[in-house]
Amino acid sequence: MNGNLTQATLKERAGARSFERGQGYLNAVTGVEVGDGWVTATVHGTERYEVRLNLDDPRGVSGACDCPYGLEGNFCKHLVALGLTVLAQRDSLPRQREAARKRAQTLDTWLSGLSKDELLALVREQVDQDRKLRRRLELWAASAHGDLVGVRSRIRELLDIGPFAQYGYVEYADARAYAHQAMQVAAAIDAVTESGRGEQAVTMAVEAMRLLTEAADSVDDSDGGLGQVGVCLAEAHLNACRAARPDPEELAHWLVQQALGDFDGITDIDPLDYEDVLGEPGMSALRKLAIEAWRRRRTGWAERSLMQHLARAGGDVDLVIAVHAADLTANGHTHLLIAHELEAAGRPEEAVDWAERGLRDAPDLGAVDTALVDYLCEHYLRSARLTQAVALRRAHFGARRSLLTYQQLRAAARAAECWQHERPQALTLLRGDAERSTGIRYGGPVLVDALLDDQDDDAAWEAARDIGADDRQWLTLADRVRAGRPADALGVYVRLIEPLLGQTGNAIYEQLVGLLVSIRDCHRLLGTQEDFTSYVTALRGAHRRKRNLMRLMDEHGL
Repeated sequence: MNGNLTQATLKERAGARSFERGQGYLNAVTGVEVGDGWVTATVHGTERYEVRLNLDDPRGVSGACDCPYGLEGNFCKHLVALGLTVLAQRDSLPRQREAARKRAQTLDTWLSGLSKDELLALVREQVDQDRKLRRRLELWAASAHGDLVGVRSRIRELLDIGPFAQYGYVEYADARAYAHQAMQVAAAIDAVTESGRGEQAVTMAVEAMRLLTEAADSVDDSDGGLGQVGVCLAEAHLNACRAARPDPEELAHWLVQQALGDFDGITDIDPLDYEDVLGEPGMSALRKLAIEAWRRRRTGWAERSLMQHLARAGGDVDLVIAVHAADLTANGHTHLLIAHELEAAGRPEEAVDWAERGLRDAPDLGAVDTALVDYLCEHYLRSARLTQAVALRRAHFGARRSLLTYQQLRAAARAAECWQHERPQALTLLRGDAERSTGIRYGGPVLVDALLDDQDDDAAWEAARDIGADDRQWLTLADRVRAGRPADALGVYVRLIEPLLGQTGNAIYEQLVGLLVSIRDCHRLLGTQEDFTSYVTALRGAHRRKRNLMRLMDEHGL
C-alpha cells in the first residue's frame, strides 16, 4: 500500500470537518472489496453511496464517491470512512490484494481460453439474466451498426422520467437511479461518433441536451447527478463536432444561443472549447453574434457574462470594461470590478479613477459596497496619501457608524498620526447616536463597544452606566474591571445569573457555572468568601434536581 495513506494524509486531504465526520461513519462501511491498487465499498449515509479509494496513486490520497459533495470533486467523509477502514485492516491488506490479483489473473486466463462460441454463450447467458446489461449492449450495438433510428429511440427512453416519476415528478430517492440511467446516453452518442457518423451524433447530442433540460424541471437533483450527465453530453457534442466539422457560422450561432440560456446551464458548454472546430471564421462569427446580442440587451446577465468571457479570453480589457460600464450599480460594486480589471491589466491610475468615480456616483455613502471603500483606502495608504485615507474613513464612519468602521478609521488615523484628533469627534458621534436611541438595541450601543475596543474600560463603564448596555457588553465590562472593582463586577454577575436560574439545558448550565466562578472570584477579592458559600449552598438546595448542573458545579469545586 502506498505510504501516502495515513490518518494524517486523510485529514489533510479531506479537511478537519470532513475527517471528523468520517470517523462517525466507520460502522456504515459495508461490502468492502479489495482490488489490485484500489478498494471499493458502500457507505450508508443519507443514501447508499458507492466509494472507491485509490491505494497506489503517486500524486497522493485520492478517490471518488457518488455523494453530492463527492460529485463536486471533493474528498468527502465517506472516503474518509473507507480510508480509516483500510488502515484498520492494514496488516491483512497485502494478503487481500494478492488474492484479488490472483482472482483477476485466473478470470483473465479462463476467459482467454474460451472459444468465440463459448464467450458468446456466456455473454448471452448474462444478458438474459441482467436486464440493464442487455439494454446497454443493445444500445452499443445499435450505435456501432448505424441503427440511428434505434439509437434515437433508446436515447428518448433513457431520458424519459416516466419509469421513475410519481405524479409527474422524480423524487430525491429515485433521482440518482434516473441520473445513472441517463448517463448511458453520452456513451451511446460517442459510439455513433466513433462509427464515422459524426454529423448524426451532433444532432443526437443536441436533442439529448434538450430532453435533459426538459426533464430537469421535474427531477429533485439535489445530488447534482443531472449536472454530471449534462457535462458528459457536452463532451459528447464537442467530440461529435470535431469529427463532423459542421458549418462554423451555424455552430457559432448555436453556441451563442445555448450560452444565452437555451439549455438553462444544465450542460455548461463553454464556446471557447470549440475554438479548434470553429476556426477563425467561426470565432469571428461567434464574437459578432455575442456583440449583437449584448447590444440588444446590455443589462442581461447572460449577455454580459458571454461578452466578458470572450473579451477576457481575447485580452480585450477595454471591451470588458465597456460591458461592465453599460450596467453600473448604484452601490459602486461594478466600479470596483472595473478597477480590479484595470489593475490586473497594469493600469493602476485608471483603476483608481474608476473606484473614485464609484464613490462620487453613489447617492448614499452608507450604502456603498464596503469593498470599494477598502480598495481606495488601501491604495491611498500604499501611495502615502494618508490625509485622503483618513478623510474617506471618516466620511464612511459618519455614514455607517459601526464598530468595524470605527476600527477602520482608527487604523487609518494612527497611520497618519492624527488619532488623538479624530477619536473625540468619532466618540461624540457615537454618544449622540446612543443618547437619541430609545431602549437598548440589539448588540448594545456602538459607543460602549468602541471604548472597550480602545481598552478604555473606565470610560466604557461610565458610558454603559449613563446610556445603557446590553448583557454581552456588561459581561465583558465586568470581566475587564473585576480585578480592580470587584464589587461593581459582582453586581453585574449576580444580575446576569438570575434569569438563567429559571432555565434548563446544558448550554444554560455552562453559562451559569461560568458566572458562579466569576462571582466566587469577586468574593475572594472582597474577602467575603463566607457570603459566597451561603449563596452557593442556597442555590444547590433550590436546584438539586438539576443533575447536570450539580455535576458541573462539582467539577468546578462550587
